[in-house]
Amino acid sequence: MTAAAAGGPLTGLKVVDLGQVYLGPYCGLMFALMGAEVIKVEPPGGDSIRGIAGGRENPAAMMLNSSKQSVVLDLQSEEGRSALLALADTADVLIENSRPGTMEKLGIGWETLSARNPRLVMGSGKGYAADSVYRDAPAMDFPIQALTGLMSVTGFPDGSPVKCGAAITDFLGGVHLFGGIMAALHARGTTGRGDFVQIAMQDVTHHALASNISSFLLAPDGFADRAGNSQAVLKVAPYDLFPARDGQVAIMCLNDRHWQQLSRAMGRADLVEDLELAEGPARCARRAEVDGWVSEWTTQHSRAEIFAALSDASVPGAPVRTLAEVVSDDDMRTRGMIHDLPHPDLGTVPVPGLPMKFARHNRVPPIPAPAAGADTARVLGALRQAGLSTLSEDKN
Repeated sequence: MTAAAAGGPLTGLKVVDLGQVYLGPYCGLMFALMGAEVIKVEPPGGDSIRGIAGGRENPAAMMLNSSKQSVVLDLQSEEGRSALLALADTADVLIENSRPGTMEKLGIGWETLSARNPRLVMGSGKGYAADSVYRDAPAMDFPIQALTGLMSVTGFPDGSPVKCGAAITDFLGGVHLFGGIMAALHARGTTGRGDFVQIAMQDVTHHALASNISSFLLAPDGFADRAGNSQAVLKVAPYDLFPARDGQVAIMCLNDRHWQQLSRAMGRADLVEDLELAEGPARCARRAEVDGWVSEWTTQHSRAEIFAALSDASVPGAPVRTLAEVVSDDDMRTRGMIHDLPHPDLGTVPVPGLPMKFARHNRVPPIPAPAAGADTARVLGALRQAGLSTLSEDKN
């Protein structure tokens, strides 16, 4: 049973997913997990992300392509392009995040697709916008983090800029592309016509820097780009990582009330009564002392004990967990955010579930991602039988 057959808020939509690596596939995954029929079109050999793991199947490919069907097409060939056009003729949505100009050079760009299927919504994710001076520069998460300034605000004051550990700009792009496509589908309900939705990783990342840019604008001469695990934007303390008996914990006192509650949780009522520590700027001026008092408390307890105390005191904080701890989280499994799915070579892969919840729709559990081209014969055969294509028998 496919995700679409099981039901979901987007059941009935047909999506052709030409996405590669992260941005496009994540956008397609959102559609698949909400019940849409998603046909992933891969080149011969499969999406390039499949082979990144040194000759083994990449678990990321399994995570991003669960609940999809896979069709292998050589878009450099006339037959492959013909098959893609036949699929697009019957689709509601087409997703792509290829290099600028690639779709047009292949003869499957927006103008061609929309002329054949006026109801089609095409979503295009790029590193840089089509009208940007950088449009032709090769773009992936790493250089986008550098150009947008995201890297400049990550790291410690006495060190070089550091990239975010996660491919954050790719996934920001995928989410924004999904939102844009959904807006175009909503408009299609009124106009009857599709639209061409374009997003750039550079642009969506700029939005994520709102607090940093705001702080810079307010005090450009005194702005510190990087503050490590402290807070560079707001004058608040404590705000850092602190040692526990079994690792580290993150603790932040975003306001003076948090400081009072933390002090009581630490058994330090005297700190609540110290008027010189009552306000954030004063605590920042004595950050070493403040952090020292917090560290004295945290080193006496485990991460779990500290987390419980912080929660009881309504103070923001959490243990610093390893990825091994995260992927084994029982709570994530209970809530349907991790599903252990089988893979013939990798064994069990912890595949993420849909992060959205709906009052009138149950979340559809993901099903294992297909091997590259697993559905080629069936999908193209159905097009031929329906008289929607004059393709010869599949040769892939």
